[in-house]
Amino acid sequence: MNIIAQKKSINCKGQIIDFSVPKIMGIVNITPDSFFQNSRCNSEKEIISRVSQMISDGANFIDIGAYSTRPGCDFVSEDDEICRIKFALNIISKEFPNALISIDTYRSKVAKISVEEYGASLINDISAGQLDNEMFNTIANLKIPYIAMHMQGNPQNMNKFINYNNFIKDIIEYFSDKINHLKNLGVNDIIIDPGFGFSKTIDQNYELLNNLSEFKILECPILVGISRKSMIYKFLETSPENSLNGTSILNTISVIKGADILRVHDVKQAYEVVKLCKKTGLLL
Repeated sequence: MNIIAQKKSINCKGQIIDFSVPKIMGIVNITPDSFFQNSRCNSEKEIISRVSQMISDGANFIDIGAYSTRPGCDFVSEDDEICRIKFALNIISKEFPNALISIDTYRSKVAKISVEEYGASLINDISAGQLDNEMFNTIANLKIPYIAMHMQGNPQNMNKFINYNNFIKDIIEYFSDKINHLKNLGVNDIIIDPGFGFSKTIDQNYELLNNLSEFKILECPILVGISRKSMIYKFLETSPENSLNGTSILNTISVIKGADILRVHDVKQAYEVVKLCKKTGLLL
């Protein structure tokens, strides 16, 4: 494995984001079908209210998604995704011009429009370039930080791809290949997301969490997106709506094991997790 130099900060639109203390990314879904209903924002009033509250509660990034990628989700055309993204970014870029906006998309065209026309700050790709061959070159040309997530298959069929030769090693090698490819293209600001809930069983998700610190060998900031997911609510036999306590517990474990970004629906609670872990000296 070709290990790169340690990278514990990123350059985001000229702003250096230091991960000596974990950061919070708030989720805003411009979708009708995201698995957690309260994350859906489909009007100007809802978008402004949600983003404003997240920033007030301590969010460092706002992650905008226009295509629900929950297991078995409906396919959304590129034109529909672009329409939804433009609707949201027209509002957010005017109301919150200084916000660091992440775009949750695996399509290079959506990424290009979001950055060049609306000033988005980083791209969050669930497929790490696997679903659009132009994504890596686009990121290199845009000179923007990039979040690469681990997933096998696509959002419609990923639950069929849960077999691994060596679970943790396979995912680390997946990221090593992606990082080397991106570095060769001149992409310097790379964040990795192990992909909780994507192409993994409930037990595999907990194995991943238990071994999260192993991913520090890749020497990139680590994003954890565990908020209200089925690994919590199915295991506890409850619902996404009743999974905030479980989310806070697992976010605490994630931070202790080395997470640099928590991607969450509930910013205030995640901010408190980080603040308390820092106070107790538990941060790695």
